[in-house]
Amino acid sequence: MVNVIARKGKSVDVRAAIAAERRELADLLDTLRTDQWDERSLCAGWRVRDVAAHMSMGFRLSLPTLLGELVKARGNVHRMTDRVARRDAAAHSPAELANFLRDNAHHPWTPPVGGFRAALGHDVVHGLDITVALGLGRRVPEERLRILLDDIRPSSLRFFGADLHGVRLCAEDLDWSYGSGSPLVGAAQDLLLVAYGRGLPEGRLRGEPSARFTRFGEEA
Repeated sequence: MVNVIARKGKSVDVRAAIAAERRELADLLDTLRTDQWDERSLCAGWRVRDVAAHMSMGFRLSLPTLLGELVKARGNVHRMTDRVARRDAAAHSPAELANFLRDNAHHPWTPPVGGFRAALGHDVVHGLDITVALGLGRRVPEERLRILLDDIRPSSLRFFGADLHGVRLCAEDLDWSYGSGSPLVGAAQDLLLVAYGRGLPEGRLRGEPSARFTRFGEEA
């Protein structure tokens, strides 16, 4: 499994990027007010606390436990993750949820497909699910964004349910674009959210297709 990516003569350690992202998100979660933990996130149907609980599920639950939860959900992964996130969000305090990320910054968990780059995407995008929904100004470091933007493929778009037919993603803050068609312009991290199937709050995207991807606040 490749942990280091070469880019423009410089090596990028993906596992170090994951660890830094988890520590920074834990520090940010420590600053949230009590009411913010119950605000809606960009993940349809999940509050901020549900997203935070989900982010650490792979650290806290053993493989046999996860398989048992999957059996309870009759093999439906989405049903399983939803139930576990809500249950664990109710069972743990905000401080505990933040510390799960901090204490497991170097945990080797990866999703079933995609390796450590997929793990980085999991952390970065779920962090944005929280910060963008709350209107916080956190900017994901460019180095981490580029790892994920460069990894966008038609297969990943299908997996996350992102329909970019006839749309070209055009970052306004990085020299990056993807796709072909009518330009959809925004910050690179917002376009990453689009590629991960998220609907964004109004005003974050520009271009004729922007209405297609401005859905935050609607019921799924």
